[in-house]
Amino acid sequence: MSFDITSLRNEFRAGKAELLSQFQDNRPTTASASRLLTRMARLVDRTLTQLWSGVSPPDGAALVAVGGYGRGELFPHSDIDVLVLLPVSPSVTGDESLAPCIEGFITACWDIGLEIGSSVRTVEECGEEARRDVTVQTALLEARYLCGSRSRFDELERETFEHLDVPAFMTAKMLEMRQRHTKYEDTPYSLEPNCKESPGGLRDLQVVLWLARAARQGRTWHEMARNGLLTPFEARQLQRNEGTLKLIRARLHLVAGRREDRLVFDLQTAVAESFGYANTPALRASEVLMRRYYWAAKAVTQLNHILIFNLEERIRGSQNAPMRPLDGPFFDRGGFLEVGRDDLFIQQPHTILQAFRVLQDDDTLKGLSARTMRALYNARNVMDGAFRKDPVNQATFMAILQAPKGQTRLFRLMNQTSVLGRYLWVFRRIVGQMQHDLFHVYTVDQHILMVLRNVRRFFIPEHGHEYPFCTQLAAEFDKPWLLYIAALFHDVAKGRGGDHSVLGEQEVRRFCKEHQVTGDDARLVEFLVAEHLTMSRVAQKEDLSDPDVIQAFARRVGNERALTALYLLTVADIRGTSPKVWNAWKGKLLEDLYKLTLRALGGARPHMDAEIEARKQQARHTLALHFLPAGVEQALWQTLDMRYFARHDAQDIAWHTRMLWRFVDTSTPVVAARLSPVGEGLQVLVYAPDQADLFARICGYFDRTGFSIQDARVHTTAGGYALDTFQIMSGENHAFEGVHYRDMIALVETQLSQAVSSADDLHEPTKGRLSRRVRSFPVTPRVSLRPDERAQRWLLTVSASDRSGLLYGIARVLAKHQISVQLAKVSTLGERVEDTFLVTGPTLRQDKAQLVIERELLDTLTA
Repeated sequence: MSFDITSLRNEFRAGKAELLSQFQDNRPTTASASRLLTRMARLVDRTLTQLWSGVSPPDGAALVAVGGYGRGELFPHSDIDVLVLLPVSPSVTGDESLAPCIEGFITACWDIGLEIGSSVRTVEECGEEARRDVTVQTALLEARYLCGSRSRFDELERETFEHLDVPAFMTAKMLEMRQRHTKYEDTPYSLEPNCKESPGGLRDLQVVLWLARAARQGRTWHEMARNGLLTPFEARQLQRNEGTLKLIRARLHLVAGRREDRLVFDLQTAVAESFGYANTPALRASEVLMRRYYWAAKAVTQLNHILIFNLEERIRGSQNAPMRPLDGPFFDRGGFLEVGRDDLFIQQPHTILQAFRVLQDDDTLKGLSARTMRALYNARNVMDGAFRKDPVNQATFMAILQAPKGQTRLFRLMNQTSVLGRYLWVFRRIVGQMQHDLFHVYTVDQHILMVLRNVRRFFIPEHGHEYPFCTQLAAEFDKPWLLYIAALFHDVAKGRGGDHSVLGEQEVRRFCKEHQVTGDDARLVEFLVAEHLTMSRVAQKEDLSDPDVIQAFARRVGNERALTALYLLTVADIRGTSPKVWNAWKGKLLEDLYKLTLRALGGARPHMDAEIEARKQQARHTLALHFLPAGVEQALWQTLDMRYFARHDAQDIAWHTRMLWRFVDTSTPVVAARLSPVGEGLQVLVYAPDQADLFARICGYFDRTGFSIQDARVHTTAGGYALDTFQIMSGENHAFEGVHYRDMIALVETQLSQAVSSADDLHEPTKGRLSRRVRSFPVTPRVSLRPDERAQRWLLTVSASDRSGLLYGIARVLAKHQISVQLAKVSTLGERVEDTFLVTGPTLRQDKAQLVIERELLDTLTA
C-alpha cells in the first residue's frame, strides 16, 4: 500500500473534528447544516480516493458512492455506503489477486475510522440485484462517481435506467412508505419522532426525489420546478423545511455523539439548548424545538402529498382522466376533489371552506387531488383576518360543524392542509404544541382532534358497542355540534402560562359571538370548556358516597343537559389522552357520578336512609338467588354502619356477605377475589382484625406481585375488623403472566392471606425503574394534608411521577405513624399519579407530628 495509515487517520480525524467544531460554534442555521453535510462528504471523498489509489486497484474498476452518501451529503455519524465496481467478476476469470486488494481497501477504511458499508459487484451483477431488490435499485439511483474508471460508472448509470420499470418502482416505494408510516404511528406528531423515518421526516423527501429521478423529472427541487412538478414557491418551501430537518438531525447526531435519528426525551433538551433555546415560564426549551420540528414535518407532509400525486399522474398517465362536475366550481377526477383552475382559491376565497363542505357531503370522494392541495397551499395567505370575519365563511364553517356526518375526516384534513389553523387562528397557536404532563401522548392539536373523533363516535350507531351508555345519552342529545365546538376549544389555550380552562372559555365565547351561537347554547359551550376537567377530578378524587359531594357537583352543573354534555366530553377527553389512561374502573366512577348527580338534579337532596334500604333489599334478593337462607346477613350487617352501605353498591354488599357471613368473628384473615364486575382486573376483599399496618401489608403484597391498585375502599366494623375492597389490575411486570385467571385468583387469596397474617417487619418498597419520559420530565412531588369539611377526618393528596412501590411506600409511612386509611382514590394518569386518601389518627392533630409525616411522605415520593 502506498499510503501511511496513521497519517491518513490523523488527517481525517482532525478534518472531521474541525468541521464539527465549526458547526457547533456557529449559529444554528440551515445554511450551516448544508455546509457541514457537503464538507463532510468531500472530506470522505478525498480520504477514500487516497485509499483507493493506494491499493493499486485493477484497471477498469471504479469506486462509487451510493445510498445517502451518494447524494453528496453526510451527517456526522451516518454510515458511508460505497460500491466497488469491477470490470469483470473474479469468479469468471478465476483471478484471486483482486481479493487482497479489495480487502486491504476495506480494512484501511475501518482503520482510519470510516464506518463503511461496502459491496463488490460488476455492472451486470448490479443490474441483476436491482431487479430482485428495490432497495438496491434505489441505492443505485443515487450512485455518484468517486474515482477509477469513469466509463465503468457511465455503464452502470445506463444499466440502472435502461432496466428500470418506473410504474413498478413507484408502486414498491409507495408500499414501503405506507409500511414505514404505520411503523412510526402514521403521524408526524409523535412525541419522540424519528426525524429521518417518521412521516414528515427526511425519508419522505427522499422518496419524492427517487421517484422524480426514476421518471427523469429532475434530480433537485428546482429541476422539478422547471419541469412543472412544483411551483418556484413550493420548491423554496421544500428547500427551507428540508434544511430545518437536516439541521435538527445534524445537531442531534452531535449531541448524542453517535448515529441517533430519534428525538427522544433524553436528548430533546440538550438539542434545544444547542440551538440556543431556553426555558420560559410558558414553554420549555425542548417544546420550542419540537414545535419547530413539527411545523417543518407538517409542511413536508403537505408538499409530499402534492408531489406524490403529481408524479403518479405523470408516471401512470392519469392527468387527463375524465372529470365529473360537482357542486360549485369543483370536479371529481378519479375519486378526488379537483379545482377547475389553479388560482380558484386566491380569486374566490369563499370556495376554500366550500371545497371541504362538498367533500363532506359526497361519500364517493376519497380526498383532495394534488391540484387542489397545491391550490390550498398557495392560497394560505388569503386566509387572513378578513377571511375569518367573512359571514359567508363563518356560515360555511358552522355548516361543516352542524352536518350529520364527516367531521372527523374533515377536521383532520383541514388541519393537515393548514386551513383549520388559518381559519381558527387560536388553533394555529397549538399546532405542534407538546404536552409534558406524562399522560398525554399527542401534541395539543392532535389530542383535540382525537377528542373530536371520540365525541363524534358517540353519535354513530356503528360504534355503539364501544361505549353503550355514551351512545345512549348521545342519541337523546339535541345538538351534537355544540359538543364538537367544546372539543375543539377545550385545550386550545394550552401553553400560554395561565389556566387553560379559563383562557379557553374566553376564546370559545368569542367564537360563539362571531358565529351567532347564542343563549343557552353559548352558555353550555362556555361551561363545557371552563369545566372540562371538573367531572374527572370529582369522580377520581372525591368520595362519591358523600351526599354533600354530589350536591355540590349538581349545583355546579346546574341541569341535566349540561351534565350529559359534560359527561360525554369528559369520557372523550380521557380516552383522547393516551391508550394507557382509560380503563373500565375510571369509566365506572364517571358513570356513577353521572347517575348520582342526575338523581340529585331531579329534586330534593338524596335520602340516604331510603337509598341504603333499597341497596339492602337488592342485596338480600341476590343472596336468595345464591340459595342462602333468609337472615344470614344479620350477623355481619349489624357490625356495619351507614358509611359502609353508602360506599358499596348492592352487588358488592351481597358478595361481601356471601364470603363473610360464616366468619364474622374469625381470628384468621379472610381473603376473597373475583374478576372485577367492571370488566378489567380483579376485585379483592380482605377481612381481618384491624391493625395499624394492615393497609401497608396489603399494598406491599400487591407491590411485590406487580399489581396496580386502581381503587381501595377501606372500612372498619363495629367489632374492630377491617373490611377492605380493592380494585387491582396487572402491571407490566405481573408475576402471574400466562396464569389462568382461576389459578391467579387462588394464588392471590392464598398469598395475600399469608402476607396479612405475617408478623414480619414491613419489607422495603421495590426500587421501581423510572421510564425515560419520567426521567426527562419529572413531576414535582406534592403532599397536602388538611382536615375535611367536618374536621373529623383528614384529606391526604399526593402527586408524583409513577413508579412501582410508590403506593406501598406511602402506606408504610402512614402505618409508622398509626394513621388509619378509610378511603383511597388511586388515580394513575399515564406516568403521573394523583392519589387521595381519607385518613384518621391521633397524631394528625399534632402540628409537629403532621410536619414530620408530610416530610417523610415527600421523601418517599422523591426516593
